Amino acid sequence: MKSISLVTASPESEIAQAASLDPARLPACDVQGHYVHIPFCFHKCHYCDFYSITRQTPERMNHFVDLILIEADRWRDLRGGPRVRPLTIFMGGGTPSLLPLPLMQRLVEGLRDRFDLSGLEEWTVEVNPATAQLEYCQMLRAAGVDRLSFGAQSFDRAELTMLERHHNPPDVERSIELARNAGFERLNIDLIYAIPGQSLESWSASLESALAMGLSHLSCYNLTYEANTPMAVRKRLGQFQAVPEETELAMLRHTRQRLRERGLVAYEISNYAAPGQECKHNLGYWMGGNYIGLGPSAASHVEGHRWRNRPHLGMWEQAIEQGAMPATDYEILSPRRRAGELAMLMLRLADGIRFAEFSDRSGFDAPELFADPIERFEKPGLLSVDGESIRLTERGVELADALASHFLLED
Repeated sequence: MKSISLVTASPESEIAQAASLDPARLPACDVQGHYVHIPFCFHKCHYCDFYSITRQTPERMNHFVDLILIEADRWRDLRGGPRVRPLTIFMGGGTPSLLPLPLMQRLVEGLRDRFDLSGLEEWTVEVNPATAQLEYCQMLRAAGVDRLSFGAQSFDRAELTMLERHHNPPDVERSIELARNAGFERLNIDLIYAIPGQSLESWSASLESALAMGLSHLSCYNLTYEANTPMAVRKRLGQFQAVPEETELAMLRHTRQRLRERGLVAYEISNYAAPGQECKHNLGYWMGGNYIGLGPSAASHVEGHRWRNRPHLGMWEQAIEQGAMPATDYEILSPRRRAGELAMLMLRLADGIRFAEFSDRSGFDAPELFADPIERFEKPGLLSVDGESIRLTERGVELADALASHFLLED
């Protein structure tokens, strides 16, 4: 594997080395996924590991939009290399809806002006239930956004307090109603289980509250204690007790069964949808597709070349202002490593590693390449293998991360 490290001691040397990532020399291909990271938040939740910053001025937000559009110009104006022709766009954060309405409108319309969106199939924006407004949603819908995702996390006030979320349960129902009034049909809410102090009963109540809204998509994640987040520190200090593993597994099992009963199938380990309502953008990630990220910390992947933008607003701004790539952690995956990571991602899907698709994308024969983990985990009932695919069984889903690690390949 060829690996180029751009992590150095100073911003100046990072900017100099970022020139080694020349977008025009990347493989020629259509990039169908487009991600925009908007890092602004009014509060940093204690469990959150995504890059975000608080207390930003309108002037800096305005400058941020200027620079995002300049970054977009560089991908639009390439002579050679990848062509950004999005089928899906996802605007995440942070809290994208914290961007003032005129600035968000300028950003959305600016992206529409810069890229060929004739084939666009899905455009998602994340919205905080505490800040959702009808006029804002109407603007997004009129501009071509067709899917909103709300960070509900829980419908229990005590659990929201534990997560340091600053909305109340009624805000979620209000947000869904105004989004529908603005013309949105495709809506998602995120929920978190295994919150300290949460019981199976309170988790079930949150699920029922979500189901009562008649949504076609739910994302249900178990709480993870990311290193160096305030919540992880509090856990190490013994300030609360994590939910026992057996309770967490009971929550997962209940979620899969209850949502299946209501017609929301687990098409990916943490994502449930009615038929045809899957998040196409995220499916692009899990299928090893190509995507370009704009904004600080945004990740990109083009045919085995991957990098991320610097996870620091000031350093990202400096790079864009100087005409440099804001990239770090650039590497080129070897064919074997790329195949292993593709398998790890596909294994999260209900369809699993489909042999024909895997071969088309990687050039490898999956049954041959993964003969060892197949032999090791099929007999105990953790993997289901037939002539078309390798899939996790219900028991395997409960051990998904550990099983997936056995599909990663060294050079």
